[in-house]
Amino acid sequence: MRVEDFDFELPEELIAQTPLLERTSSKLLIADYPANTFKHETFSSIVEELNEGDCLVLNDTKVMPARLMGTKEETGAHVEVLLLTQIEGNHWETLVKPAKRVKVGTKISFGDGLLTAVCTEIKDHGGRIFNFEYKGVFFEVLDQLGEMPLPPYIHEKLEDKDRYQTVYAKEQGSAAAPTAGLHFTEALLDEIRAKGVKIAFVTLHVGLGTFRPVSVDSIDDHEMHSEFYRVSSDTANTINEAKKAGGKIIAVGTTSTRTLETVATKFDGIIQEDSGWTSIFIYPGYEFKCIDGMITNFHLPKSTLVMLVSALSSREFILNGYQEAIERQYRFFSFGDAMFIKGRNY
Repeated sequence: MRVEDFDFELPEELIAQTPLLERTSSKLLIADYPANTFKHETFSSIVEELNEGDCLVLNDTKVMPARLMGTKEETGAHVEVLLLTQIEGNHWETLVKPAKRVKVGTKISFGDGLLTAVCTEIKDHGGRIFNFEYKGVFFEVLDQLGEMPLPPYIHEKLEDKDRYQTVYAKEQGSAAAPTAGLHFTEALLDEIRAKGVKIAFVTLHVGLGTFRPVSVDSIDDHEMHSEFYRVSSDTANTINEAKKAGGKIIAVGTTSTRTLETVATKFDGIIQEDSGWTSIFIYPGYEFKCIDGMITNFHLPKSTLVMLVSALSSREFILNGYQEAIERQYRFFSFGDAMFIKGRNY
């Protein structure tokens, strides 16, 4: 299967630049694959699509203010550093612009020396490993100096940085938001719980994979970057009990999906307490072992995320849904509208 098979034309004006005032007021395309139907609602109506006994699984990762603006100590040249993954201690994998200015041994200063970093390694994909030095608590320094790492297709300034954070964000460590979760409010989650739907949380820290385009022609040749995940025993028990009782498992976002499918693959279809690194790549032909449905935003053409959502139903079905969303002026990408996919086993 070729990457070109997942291409589509998207008018630039449909790329959402700012979040809506109300999280739950976004559009919701309900894509029912078994029934081969599409239905158009607002996101608040997701409650009506969930049933007692179902389990909704959300990613509780928290976005770091991971974009740092610094200067090279030798020349004063400006450098932008995006934190991706904490490797060990004060060593972080990063993306750097302009990368050609940063070689092994380059020292960068942020906030007039409040934070400094030395490049210790250059990765094959062009990323850099930095060792950071600072006084106090790293994440407190980062809160003071860092900016929210909005995707490159968003050109508007974000007035309220909490709008690029889910209301249930807890575990700090992501370089990007799990954007399907941005549509939920605490009130909506309470309404879902009141209906008898179980809510469970996993953690997957979104890293380099979010920023890497697919640069090969054949899907089989693409390699995913590893991202850290964690599933608690409480979450595992909640999901397994819901599944055993006949409830549907609905993942909120591709990150929750990849976490659950990683663990289910590892333990023969059962979810267990687990943590580690996943580079799972889900595309059509993949047999899902845990989830039945997914709530997701609309993704970039030819991206691994479009391939993942196509695997839950079919490429043709998803591209038909995308075309319908385009015709109805849905908003795309991180601050855009949502889709609820009822998969082939729903």
